[in-house]
Amino acid sequence: MTNKLAEFFSLFSDGTRIKILTQLLDGEATVSSIAANCELTISNTSHQLRLLKDQKLVKARKEGKYNYYSLDDDHVRVIIEYGIEHLSEK
Repeated sequence: MTNKLAEFFSLFSDGTRIKILTQLLDGEATVSSIAANCELTISNTSHQLRLLKDQKLVKARKEGKYNYYSLDDDHVRVIIEYGIEHLSEK
């Protein structure tokens, strides 16, 4: 369990993944909109989303030819929001 927890938290140690996760706090988005808003390439964004999806931090919903990504559940939202709140404390 310790190694799985360490692997889970290691996903939060990358600035690119944090950008993606914080953008998804606002709701679901496509790869192209995430890439544009985070100033990333579509390829890099897709790679990071795959890592996040593999660890159940994000989920995808297909509609037509587009995949819409969102935070997997409220636990992920709480982790991010608590991190932001902790860093905002004086």
